Amino acid sequence: VQLQASGGGLVPAGGSMRLSCVASDRMFNSYTVAWFRQAPGKEREFVGRIMSGGSRSDYADSVKGRFTMSRNYPKNTLYLQMNGLKPEDTAVYYCAAQYGGGTFTAASSYGYWGQGTLVTVSS
Repeated sequence: VQLQASGGGLVPAGGSMRLSCVASDRMFNSYTVAWFRQAPGKEREFVGRIMSGGSRSDYADSVKGRFTMSRNYPKNTLYLQMNGLKPEDTAVYYCAAQYGGGTFTAASSYGYWGQGTLVTVSS
C-alpha cells in the first residue's frame, strides 16, 4: 500500500488546516491508521489514530479537542482536520497504516508510511 499525504503549508496561529492521506489500495480501509509528526530536531511523535470502521479514535493530549481524524472509505482517504493551530504544531506530518500490534502510539507499530507534508504555523 502506498500512501500520499498532502495539504500542508503555512498558516497563522489560530488558523485551521486539513491534511489528506490517499492510499493506493482498498486494503487501507481495513487498517487502523494514524498520523504522526516530527518537528525539527525532535523525534517522531504520535498525533492520533482511528481504527478500521471508525469505531474508535485516540489523540495525543497535545492535540485533543483541536484535531479530528476522519476517513472516506470510497476514496481510500484519511483526513486530519486541525483547528486552533499553534506554533508548536509546526512539523512534518506523516500518515501511517497497518497497525501490527504493540503500543499504538509507537511509530514502529505501523507498516506503511506516507512521505510527509510540512505544516508551518506562524506566530
